[in-house]
Amino acid sequence: MKLTIAVTGLSNTDNPGPGIPVIRGILESKEIDARIIGLAYENLEPGIYMPGMIDKTYMIPYPSTGTEAYMERIVQIHEKDPINLIIPNLDAELYTFMKSQSKLQDLGIATFLPTFEQFEERHKANLEKYGEKYGIKVPKSKILTGYSDIKKLDEEFEYPLLVKGKFYDAYVAYNSEQVTSHFNKISAKWGLPVIIQEFIKGTEVNVVALGDGLGNTIAAVPMRKQFITDKGKAWSGITLSDQEMIRITKDLISKTKWRGGMELEMIKTNTGDYYMIEINPRIPAWVYLAVGAGQNIPEALVKLAMGIEVAPFTTYQVGKMFIRYSWDLLGDIQEFEQLSIFGEIEKKN
Repeated sequence: MKLTIAVTGLSNTDNPGPGIPVIRGILESKEIDARIIGLAYENLEPGIYMPGMIDKTYMIPYPSTGTEAYMERIVQIHEKDPINLIIPNLDAELYTFMKSQSKLQDLGIATFLPTFEQFEERHKANLEKYGEKYGIKVPKSKILTGYSDIKKLDEEFEYPLLVKGKFYDAYVAYNSEQVTSHFNKISAKWGLPVIIQEFIKGTEVNVVALGDGLGNTIAAVPMRKQFITDKGKAWSGITLSDQEMIRITKDLISKTKWRGGMELEMIKTNTGDYYMIEINPRIPAWVYLAVGAGQNIPEALVKLAMGIEVAPFTTYQVGKMFIRYSWDLLGDIQEFEQLSIFGEIEKKN
């Protein structure tokens, strides 16, 4: 099956995007002959220059420019270089793609994304209601919209607590002064609201999963972070044999009929309870661990997007580990200049 697949999230720094791991999974497929188009927001995203990954890269505007301008650029690229499928990998761009699904479909561009309802109800700001609705334990939370809300936290929460942005970033605060500092930093970057979440003591564990939109779990691989960066990103992780995490995941996908990739972030307490602290509505950056463990989630997502029936994975390798590392990637200034001037670059692999 020959396909041209466009992928976002090409940053591969200490705060990596999922784009390159998704591409690696697709390129390892024995059933998909893929030509990969990279969609980049910055001309120094490392994935652009990595050999053997991307055939051609196009610059695109940030989603904050508005849906119309964003889609206009996608249409320009498609008219020049026809795309079969787009896989967006960043939270901030999903709304734009979900809103434009019918337009993309009319152009012959497939996507495989959550519905608006699925996307909205699992927001951090709605997590308490989400837990009640679907029978999942979640930490107590509160929405902050201004400084007056911070003064009331002492009455409702014990320190430490977590201060989270609506898309990204999470900081531990030990007093109201730190809450104010984190509130200013997060709101300036991501806007309001800022979310306060009860701090649950325990071990952070995660599941990467794929739902077919009909209630079936196509893939689910749990892991524990072995090393976490100062940005809260996994620098190392290992797959777990944890049937309760799998059960929680399958139950949630069955009840919500989740469509697409997702990441469930949980805290396992010393008493064996699991608290859902976040649900990311797309494939996470550590998805290549699942590929290595025997569940090629990117390949399965491509098939589902193209209307091909996919049988659920039933096993994965326990004890498979990943370790990220830095590597000085050398390139030519001509490539950077071409991308900066013309907004596109063909990579000679």
